[in-house]
Amino acid sequence: MGEDRLLTTEEVARRLGVKKATVYAYVSRGLLGSHRNADGKESLFAEPEVTAFAARRRRPAAAPDAPAIHTGITLITGDDLFYRGHRAGELATTTSFESVATLLWTGRLEHVPMEPDPELLALAEGVTAPLPANARAADRLRVTVAAIAAADRLRFDTTPAAVIARGRTIIATMVAALPVQSQPARGADLAGALWARLSRRPPAPADLVTLNAALVLLADHDLAASTFAARVAASTRAHPYAVVQAGLAALDGPLHGGASDLVVRLLTEATRSGDPVGTIADRLRADGWVPGFGQQLYPSGDPRAAVLLGLLEESPATADARAVRAAMARHSGAAPNVDFALAAFTRATGMAADAGEAIFAVARTAGWLAHALEEYADEPSRFRPSGRYAGRSPRDTS
Repeated sequence: MGEDRLLTTEEVARRLGVKKATVYAYVSRGLLGSHRNADGKESLFAEPEVTAFAARRRRPAAAPDAPAIHTGITLITGDDLFYRGHRAGELATTTSFESVATLLWTGRLEHVPMEPDPELLALAEGVTAPLPANARAADRLRVTVAAIAAADRLRFDTTPAAVIARGRTIIATMVAALPVQSQPARGADLAGALWARLSRRPPAPADLVTLNAALVLLADHDLAASTFAARVAASTRAHPYAVVQAGLAALDGPLHGGASDLVVRLLTEATRSGDPVGTIADRLRADGWVPGFGQQLYPSGDPRAAVLLGLLEESPATADARAVRAAMARHSGAAPNVDFALAAFTRATGMAADAGEAIFAVARTAGWLAHALEEYADEPSRFRPSGRYAGRSPRDTS
C-alpha cells in the first residue's frame, strides 16, 4: 500500500455519497478493495483507489455505439399494435397464423401451409423421445430446433426465399415433433396441429379460433428481449435455426416467455382458496407484484389481452380469471396483459401450465425470422456495444 492514505468506511461513504451498506456491496462485488486495520475490526480503503472509483462513477456515459434498428415489421402506438400497417387485433380474428407469418416475412397477407419435413421430423422425434415425460414443451422445442439444424447442410443460405421456406419448415416441425395429446384433424392448419399437442380433448371451433388468435397476437412485438437476441445473432450471419435458438434462449426467462406460467399458478391458487383478494395479497407480500397485470408499452391496457379475453368472455371455465381481474381492478385499476389472457386460455382449455410458453415460442418464431430477414439485408456484425468498466483500477506492478 506504500504511503497511501487509508480511509474508513464512513469516510468512503461520505466521499461517494452513498450509505455504508453500499460501500460494503461494492467490496463484495469486487469493485473496491478493502484492508483490515490492526485489530481486524474496521475496513480501510486506499484513498487513490477510492478517488479513481469515484471518478469512474461520475464519468458521463459514452455515446451509444450500437446502431439504431430501423424496422418495418411492427408498430406499437401506445394503445394498439400493427403488423406492416395491419391492426393485429383484426388479423387475430379474421386471418390464419400462416397468413400473418407470410405478412411478416414478405409484406403480403397470404395463407401458405406450413408442413414439416418428414426426415427432419423423424430426427426431431428421435432426439426428443428420451426426454423425461415431465420435460417442458418449450424445452422440447429447443431440442428440436438444435437437432434439425444439424441435419440441414444448406442452413447457411440466408437469401430471403431460403429463409422463408425454412421458416415454414422450422415452425411446422417444432409443432409436429411435440408429443401428440389428442387426434389432430386431417389437414389441420397450424393452430389445429398445435392444439393436438397441447390438449387431450377434441377442440370446439371456438377453441381453435382463440388459439389461432393467440398465435397471431404473439407473432411479433417489436424489439422484445428475445427479438433483439435474434437480431444480434442474424447480424453475425448466423443461420435461421441459430436465430431461432437465440430467441428461444432469451424467451426462457420467467419474465418473458414463461410469464404465463406464473399467472397460471396465481389463478390456480385463487381457485383453490376461493379468495382472489387473499391470493393477490399473498403475492404482493411475497413478491411485491402480481404477475399478468400491466404492460409499460400500453398505458391504457394491452390490446392483445383485450382481444383474447373477449374471445373467452362466455366461457364458464374463466370464472377464476374474471374474479382475479375484478379484484385487481378494485385494488389498483391495473389492466391484464397478454400473459394473463394466455394463462386464462390454457387453464380454460385444460392445457398444462407450461402450454402458454410453447404457444408463445411457436408464434414468436415467425417474428424472429422476420427480423432476421431485415438483419440479413443490413450491414453484418452491426452490434458491438462497449461495456462501461467499473472494476478495480489496474495496479502498477513494476
